[in-house]
Amino acid sequence: MKWHDGLSTLNDDYDGYILDLWGVVHNGVQPYPGVLECLQRLREAGRRVVLLSNAPRRTATVEPNLRRMGVSADLYDAIMTSGECTHRMLASRDDPWFAALGRRMIHLGPEKDVDVYAGLDLDVVTDPAHADFVLNTGPDAELGEEDIAPYLPLLERCAVHGLPMICANPDQQVIRGTQRLICAGAMAGWYAEHGRDVRWIGKPYPEVYGVALSLLDVPRDRVLALGDALATDMRGAATVGIDGCWVLGGIHQEMLGGSWAQGRNPDYDLAVEEATAAGLAPVACVPSLRW
Repeated sequence: MKWHDGLSTLNDDYDGYILDLWGVVHNGVQPYPGVLECLQRLREAGRRVVLLSNAPRRTATVEPNLRRMGVSADLYDAIMTSGECTHRMLASRDDPWFAALGRRMIHLGPEKDVDVYAGLDLDVVTDPAHADFVLNTGPDAELGEEDIAPYLPLLERCAVHGLPMICANPDQQVIRGTQRLICAGAMAGWYAEHGRDVRWIGKPYPEVYGVALSLLDVPRDRVLALGDALATDMRGAATVGIDGCWVLGGIHQEMLGGSWAQGRNPDYDLAVEEATAAGLAPVACVPSLRW
């Protein structure tokens, strides 16, 4: 894994980029410094860009939020989310695991995520005894987003009835501004640890990358995937056989000694150790998404 100060020294080797959103492009509130300029430079160089997010919402919902942050549609070619991929798999039922699901569903998640299943032939129920499966899109701000505890009663009842779970966001946690919050992956991890069946949709799993690569339409050996999470972004790139570039200033910034607030770059040697310990070998790392 080679250190680069930005994408300018990598750009000649790639024709297309898969970019993570939260932790790379923005922090949930605003873009990181240098991101908009970097995207503009990539577009000027004729590179293709697909934004790939583990957001448990459809792309049509994500796009307006990006636009409000200043990430306009001319800065990328397409967006793909784990929520969009989940919706398509629920709709088509082409996958054998999805084909075996019933139609009665419990939604574990906030109202803002209902577009994942809106318009589909599903009956939404609230009692696990009357459900066929659980759709987990993550915590609800009204119950709290810092800890899994408020969700354990429902998870335990779903587990008692042996309901399979779709996890529409494999992320364990995310940073919103400066606050760390849990994601759907934290709840799905508890469920799997208690012996229940979980189908994970999103990074690092191959289904969502298949869609992203088709949207990118660039030979795989000319694709670079950038992300801030080892477990999802870098493992996902390795799983589908594309080059990965680890953005060190995101979810792992504290572990690696970096700090946006104090202007400290992460520790490169420590990053190499962590990647190696995880069995991963990104081709490059950058402190942030910048040119």
